[in-house]
Order: sequence, then structure tokens, then C-alpha cells
Amino acid sequence: MSIAHQEAALDAAAVDALFAEARTANTFTGEVTEEQAQAIYELTKFGPTAFNNQPLRITYVRTPEARERLVAHMSGGNASKTLAAPLVAVLSFDTEWHEGADTFLPAAAEWVKGTYEADDSLRYGTGRDNGHLQAGYFIIAVRALGLAAGPMTGADFAAIDAEFFPQGGRKSFLVVNIGQPGEDAWGPAKTKFAYEDVVETI
Repeated sequence: MSIAHQEAALDAAAVDALFAEARTANTFTGEVTEEQAQAIYELTKFGPTAFNNQPLRITYVRTPEARERLVAHMSGGNASKTLAAPLVAVLSFDTEWHEGADTFLPAAAEWVKGTYEADDSLRYGTGRDNGHLQAGYFIIAVRALGLAAGPMTGADFAAIDAEFFPQGGRKSFLVVNIGQPGEDAWGPAKTKFAYEDVVETI
């Protein structure tokens, strides 16, 4: 048993499902219900973000017509995987996230709006970084429901934005296939860096 298993507050099965044995799936089967799709978000939303700003936006792609529109902008082998997955999520971030400050940080809403309205680069970077952070929570949430996730960056995200968000205000950055792992879902295991390779204590 690893030191992570020994030190975790969760039981070994949960540690394995969320982290140690979880891997990116390439084939899928089964279905993902509307209740499960909602539950994924209900878990994702609890992960911390900068002053609770929550810029992540999720677009679930279910209908065949919408799936074909998305697949047209996926790269290589990602297209067939995306076409076959029980559920697909396009993750984006709200570029005008600061406008929701009355909800996510009412005590300092005017400061948030004024600060980030005045600085486009800061607003964009903060939304992008925290949207990516929430994407990590999203993947863990999928795993927590006993499902497998197949996150992909191999796509033309500018084209996806034009296709699905023509009104602007959203920047997509990740497509995630979701479902039960199918036949030969896992590719060869990939080596992870050791603790001593990436961690220093000063």
C-alpha cells in the first residue's frame, strides 16, 4: 500500500477510484443520466477558486446533431471517440465572469467589478486560470460518480467557440468524454514522476 493510501482520510477504494487507479478512458459504453450530469456539476462547484469567482461553464453535448457539429472540430482520433461517447462536455470559461460578483462575492462586488472591468488582460487571465482549475475538479467529480473521463485538448477551440458560442463571452479549452469505460479503454500505463523528481522543501 502506498504512502498516499496510508495517509488518506478516504478508504483505499475511494483513493484508487479518484486517483491511483483512475486513468483517461479512450472508449466508452453505457449511459450517463441527466441526474449524473447534474451531480457532476454539484460536486465540481465546491472546489475553491479565486475569491469564489467560478468562471467554468459546461456545455453538455447530447443530441446527434450537436455531436456532429462538435466532432467536425475535433482532431484525428478524438473525433471517433467523441462521436461514440455516452456524454460529452465542452468546458469553457466565462470571459465576463466578474459581472457575477453580486452573487459569488456580494461583500466586495463593486471592487471585483471595478478592478476587473478596468483590466482586460487581468480579467481574461483570472478567468482562464480558474476555469482550468475547475476543470480538474470536474474530472474528479466524474470519477467520484463511478464514471470514466476522457479529457482532450486536441480540437480547434476557436472553431468550437464560433460554432457553439457565436455571441461571444465564452472561451472553450477542453472537451471531456464521459461514460463507463468500454472495451480496451485504457492505453499503456504512462510513467508518473517520482516525489523526489518534482518536490523540494525549503
